[in-house]
Amino acid sequence: MATYKEIKGVTVQTLDSDPVLNVGTWSSGGSMGTGRRAGHGTGITTAALAAGGQTGPGGNVTVNSEQYNGTAWAETNNLNTARYGIGSFGTYTASIAASGYVTTLQTAVESWNGTSWSETAELSQARFYSGGSKQGTITAGIIFGGSDGSAENKTEIWNGVSWTEGNVLPTVRTYPAGMGTSTAALSTGAFQSPSTYPNSTDQWNGVSWTNLSVTQNTTRSVASSVNAGSTTSALIAGGQSPGATANTETWDGSSWTEVNNLATANETIIGAGSSSSDAWGSGGDSIQTTTEEWAFPPPTSTVLTEGDLFLSQGTTLKGFGKAAGIPAGTWASGGTLNAGHGYGTGFGGAQTAAVCCFGGYPTHTNNTETYNGTVWAEVNEGNTARRNFGSFGILTSGLAFGGGPPFGVNLTESWNGTSWAEVNDLPTTVYNNRGLGTSSSAGLSIGGVDAATPGKSKKANEWNGSSWTAITDMGTIRESGSTANAGNVTAGLVFGGESPSQTVNTELWNGSSWAEENNLNTARSDAGGNGISTSALCFGGTTPASPPYQQGICEFWNGTSWTEVNDLGTGLANGLAPAGGATSGLASGGMSAPSTQNTVSQEFTADATLSTVTVS
Repeated sequence: MATYKEIKGVTVQTLDSDPVLNVGTWSSGGSMGTGRRAGHGTGITTAALAAGGQTGPGGNVTVNSEQYNGTAWAETNNLNTARYGIGSFGTYTASIAASGYVTTLQTAVESWNGTSWSETAELSQARFYSGGSKQGTITAGIIFGGSDGSAENKTEIWNGVSWTEGNVLPTVRTYPAGMGTSTAALSTGAFQSPSTYPNSTDQWNGVSWTNLSVTQNTTRSVASSVNAGSTTSALIAGGQSPGATANTETWDGSSWTEVNNLATANETIIGAGSSSSDAWGSGGDSIQTTTEEWAFPPPTSTVLTEGDLFLSQGTTLKGFGKAAGIPAGTWASGGTLNAGHGYGTGFGGAQTAAVCCFGGYPTHTNNTETYNGTVWAEVNEGNTARRNFGSFGILTSGLAFGGGPPFGVNLTESWNGTSWAEVNDLPTTVYNNRGLGTSSSAGLSIGGVDAATPGKSKKANEWNGSSWTAITDMGTIRESGSTANAGNVTAGLVFGGESPSQTVNTELWNGSSWAEENNLNTARSDAGGNGISTSALCFGGTTPASPPYQQGICEFWNGTSWTEVNDLGTGLANGLAPAGGATSGLASGGMSAPSTQNTVSQEFTADATLSTVTVS
């Protein structure tokens, strides 16, 4: 029987054994009768269907179909047309298998009624490795993306009788992940070229796609992976990154979170599922027959939740997650840049997929580098060297604007993952501005110093993919501020900056107006930031107290207030290149001292383990 004690004014529970961390895990399931890779997969953990796919290293393709009851696989009636790289949606008893490849690309579509397959109306475009609305029905679903020899963006809608063309994806995608229904679906991940893996997330509303300005933590192609769930609760696992990965991530309707990995890395696994807590994957690389099942096992003892404190066996104070005294996330050294980027900037949606560009001290540069989570690589240079400018975007799609010298400029350049191109200028010349957005198609330029006025500015301009338009001013003038770099044009966060001295002010943008929120704990300018409007990090910068000018202070935003967490390993300011989310972040570039450029990245990872709590 548990008891309670008062420790340092906090009531905690004494437990004889540590409680269960009730997190999802993969476990072994039944083996298929036929080993295969890159086939059709629909259903849930206890009622699944697998069909088609490759059965040998020479490219042998099968018509074999099997059903799973949660324990064992059993052969059932075959497909009419052998194929692999199939787009799928439906259930154990009612399913659609569309497109694929045999010796040529396929338009063939087959319908499963629980007993047999029958040919039905074909797609308008032959393709393979397309995404599908996995939770769609036999009378309502969508197929999107894939390859017809090159990456595709076409969407086709199924009504139970025929296909119609719908609005195209914002980004061409081969091997995209697909989950959801005919009226509410997600597309994420993809393969475009040997070096390009767009991992942004698009959402379908039944009529059109919208880029959500959110990326996975792992950059990968994922059509041949476990794709499960809906627009509010989803899971992806496995895929190519560029080699096979075991990484698993869950979606809560707004962000991706890394969870426990597959037992085996697998880039051509077949899978499906109903939500972020129910999924299965079978077959895959090396023509496997194995099955892995994802679930949240029912707790057998007390469940530990975020923020809990307890006495382990009456002696050791422990806790899980973010609460007073429980260790927060930590910073560790990452890859080293090839060049200094002081007073530069960058963007990226993930710790493992980021861009650091321009800047330089004392001589500015147009150098651009990309990061894969391990190594920085120099890529094509920008058109104009500059520093003290704004930017936003992800690894494959970004924008850089304003800056100098001369201070300021209105120059805007667009990044497509490979090269920079000059596009339409800002309506005003500005420097020390900042950016807010997650692709080259939509974002904000905020604050800075308006060279035409002159003076610190509270102006904001919106980019629509081709031109800039002035929008509602911020409530606070600011330059050298920072932003939650994964915020977007309808939900963004701005914090810190100079107004006219370092400020704690925080403002939230809702797509039409700005509203003041709870302040930072420490006033600062020239800081870095990443996350979304409800979950963000602010790190580094300069404070009114000096020396040192470059600070390591890090704060976490939970959607309501800021909390101090563990500092950067090295104080940084002036042009950090931020990427990641509130529980994972990347700081690179900037200045580590008044005249010293930083070249060593720092990576932030939030704790997700049971920890001993030290009480002082």
